[in-house]
Amino acid sequence: MSDLPSTYGGEILHVYLDSGETEREELALEDARLFLGGNGLAVELVADRVPPSADPFDADNVVVFAVGPMNATPFQSTSRGVVGFVSPMTNGFFDSTFGGTFPRAQKTTGFEAIALHGAADELSYVRITEDGASVEPAVDLAGQGTYETCEAVREREGVGYDTHVIAAGPAGENQVRYACLLHESERREGVAGRGGSGAVLGSKNVKAVAIREGEFEPELADADGLRKLATGRMKPLMEGTEMLQEYGTSGLVNPINEMGKLGQHNNRYEQTTPENAEAISGERFREEFVTEDTTCANCAVACGKHIAVQSAGITEAKIPEFESLFGTATMQEVYDVKRVMEANDLCDRLGMDTISWGVTVAFARECYEEGLLPEDASPHLEFGDAEGLVELAKLTARREGIGDRLAAGSFRLAESLDAEEATRYLHGAKGLEFAAHSPRGLKGMAIGYATSTRGGSHHDTRPTLQYQAEHDETTDGTAEFAARSQHFTAVGDSLTQCRFVSEGGWGERLNERYAEAVQYATGWDLDVDDIERIGERIYNLERLVNVQRGIAGREDDTLPYRVMHEAIPDGPAAGMFCPPEELEAMLEEYYAFRGWDDDGRPTDETLERLDLERFAA
Repeated sequence: MSDLPSTYGGEILHVYLDSGETEREELALEDARLFLGGNGLAVELVADRVPPSADPFDADNVVVFAVGPMNATPFQSTSRGVVGFVSPMTNGFFDSTFGGTFPRAQKTTGFEAIALHGAADELSYVRITEDGASVEPAVDLAGQGTYETCEAVREREGVGYDTHVIAAGPAGENQVRYACLLHESERREGVAGRGGSGAVLGSKNVKAVAIREGEFEPELADADGLRKLATGRMKPLMEGTEMLQEYGTSGLVNPINEMGKLGQHNNRYEQTTPENAEAISGERFREEFVTEDTTCANCAVACGKHIAVQSAGITEAKIPEFESLFGTATMQEVYDVKRVMEANDLCDRLGMDTISWGVTVAFARECYEEGLLPEDASPHLEFGDAEGLVELAKLTARREGIGDRLAAGSFRLAESLDAEEATRYLHGAKGLEFAAHSPRGLKGMAIGYATSTRGGSHHDTRPTLQYQAEHDETTDGTAEFAARSQHFTAVGDSLTQCRFVSEGGWGERLNERYAEAVQYATGWDLDVDDIERIGERIYNLERLVNVQRGIAGREDDTLPYRVMHEAIPDGPAAGMFCPPEELEAMLEEYYAFRGWDDDGRPTDETLERLDLERFAA
């Protein structure tokens, strides 16, 4: 451990839930240099510890909470942590990031990663301190919501918000496949939203993880250099995040609707009226419902907002994010903002990913509309039914009635119907529903989603530059753009810097500033190419895990029927789609750039170049 830079706490804590035993492992210098931390460390541990044949709900699955070398340093907004696991949505590697104060607290324990193995005999929570971990009984917390659970565990620990808790809700206990985790801090909530981390914890009989702050403080190789670099980015950072400071991500509703690239009616259309968009816009939230701005640790942007809806009995809730408004409003043709806020608050409290849940409901509503679901399947399956939306959230978390089928996600629901026709209405890839960024209207998202290790995630290939007219309507060079964007996000999630801050203040592509920041923190002599190679290495290892699990090949790198066969019908983006031959051409270019074979598998030469040979067996 003495060879590690002092910005690392230097240990990995393994917790065996069935016995309560723990094991402390030193973080090897080589692994830190190859994978940095966060995302990279999580995929390395999953690759090492989870058999390729393990089902996501098997005890052999491992849940990894990881932080990075920049947590608790002057590098802005390194307030995020990573949860890594094999996803019950995709059956592949998944990492989900979240903010708040939990990641910073984890850093103070000196544990760069905490890996949960096996399954507890009864409902429990895991207590983490700098001295190790214990598995505590929590049977009395069964059925409690995420906020209630966070509060109950804090009270049990007896030091208030100095205990930092992330919890599953009833959806996680009931193994709703897209169940999420919510962390409530003193200032802001953090949600590990996508992929089903809450469901995997539920399968392990873990209701929550609680961290007590420790004494570790990172020491930088060049503290003055990093502080000067970070201070120099404050002005562009604050200028580049003005919209987020004012409205949070809900400020994207109006501009993206104006582009004609905001999915409506299960993505049959991609634009609504200005009046409908305004009804659920960031401007409307700010004017009528926002009560305070909230922020994660070490962040000046304060993009979080709390809202109140007195008529719905909501006195303090987190504002719906743009992605959530897509899933629960525009895809449903529901513009009753109070009901939308109520449905989102329910999802947070019940512990469900608003994107996958919303898109699954929209898919079910179109299947119902087309006669693929019987008329008596549910009284809540009409587009535009705002009250029904709220009821469906409750039914899904409890797995009651139609909710039991919705809890499986849209892809598994399609398999249970007339599969040939039902798949025409799917909106996702590799088992995960798409986020709000149009694969018909943005060419970079088309190839990005198709090759994503996480499926329909917008945190692999990023849409930000595409909204600035880069690789939005051209395929020229777009495959390489998508791959390099995937490197950018892999590095960002391994440093655990907030994506909004990195894009707003440090650059939407890997550049010398990122290399300098890592140099100042670690003392390693790295240039931009070295940083790029780290992102490439992490992404290739994610792909390799998925190849070994049998879910990553050319036939898996595809897009849904509507995206490839139905053009956007009207609006500014009318006529846009991604026909099969266009996707095939981009895949050829993408595989060649990556050094993968014709079936999309990393070659032996690529694995050797990236120092990944030991994972190939």
